[in-house]
Amino acid sequence: MKRIICTVTNDLTYDQRMIRICSTLASEGYSVLLLGRELPSSRPLVTQNFEQKRFHLFFKKGKLFYFEINIRLFFYLLFSRVDIVYSVDLDTLLPGRLIAKLRNKVCVFDAHEYFTELPELIERPFTKQLWELAAKYTIPRLKYAITVCKSLAEVFENKYGVHFKVVRNLPVPQNKVWEKSNTGQPFTIIYQGALNDGRGLEESILAMKILEDAVLLICGEGDMSLELRDLVTKNGLEKQVNFLGKLPPNELVKITCQADLGLNLLKNKGFNYYYSLANKAFDYVQAGLPSLNMSFPEYLNINQEFNVFYLIKELDPNQIAAAVEHLRSDKKAYATLANNCRKAAQVLNWQQESKKLLALINAIE
Repeated sequence: MKRIICTVTNDLTYDQRMIRICSTLASEGYSVLLLGRELPSSRPLVTQNFEQKRFHLFFKKGKLFYFEINIRLFFYLLFSRVDIVYSVDLDTLLPGRLIAKLRNKVCVFDAHEYFTELPELIERPFTKQLWELAAKYTIPRLKYAITVCKSLAEVFENKYGVHFKVVRNLPVPQNKVWEKSNTGQPFTIIYQGALNDGRGLEESILAMKILEDAVLLICGEGDMSLELRDLVTKNGLEKQVNFLGKLPPNELVKITCQADLGLNLLKNKGFNYYYSLANKAFDYVQAGLPSLNMSFPEYLNINQEFNVFYLIKELDPNQIAAAVEHLRSDKKAYATLANNCRKAAQVLNWQQESKKLLALINAIE
């Protein structure tokens, strides 16, 4: 039985993509271990059909955090039984690549994002350059590479000369979540994901000043958690904007399916956002929920085929509010998007997409 060790830098509990990937690989007969880190706020791990381990680290963020977790990953992989190191994103690739070379094993790189184009790195050129060097050292030497959308695959292939297979971050089918029980309640908008810079959260909150009889649920935490809560307080929006914090996947699904509209809005702050295809967009589709998205390439492509998104061109509170007003007042337009989501959910799900992942992993000798 082949041993696969998957590496990430989060605390595992909320990483729905990796839970799906590891569960799929374990169901295929592989021995799977998912490695991450433990935070003071981490919840107990939920039992899965694969093994899980979290490192307790001294540093929680910044350069020392990345240095520490890469050192820990290197030595753990060095002395562990492993056939395939499944390195998720550039921040865990270096130890995966080194171990694969030292021990004559296989390293699979799964790029969930364009790491060197993250807004946090664009604004810090020296740190960005360090990660660029890490990418140039590791990625061109890879045989197996995966990413989340066609646009990023083309960018990476042109930049590093390596073929990237596209495996989209699609949710597990959830056919029962389409029944809503919030009839007669205010129009409910939901955002799920990290509360980080460039996610359109400030603009979405300010749009609530224009929207009457509407509420915004924000599910997640991040670098901007305190700043966004202060923005809500300063604008007197406590009755319209509710912060629910990080939620386990099963709780998040229940809340999402009771909402009326999903948000997945991004500033054009670098190629990572411009070429993104966020998992939340498909989570909304799976819940039969229309959502607001940006007119960026991947969302345009999806909409041309399935017509499940309402796309806006500018990230502006007035434009967000206008889009919400249009969808809640035009019942026919809203119903069309919702019906299209239900149809698309039969195709855009992990049951279908996981076949691409298994085809790649099963082909590794």
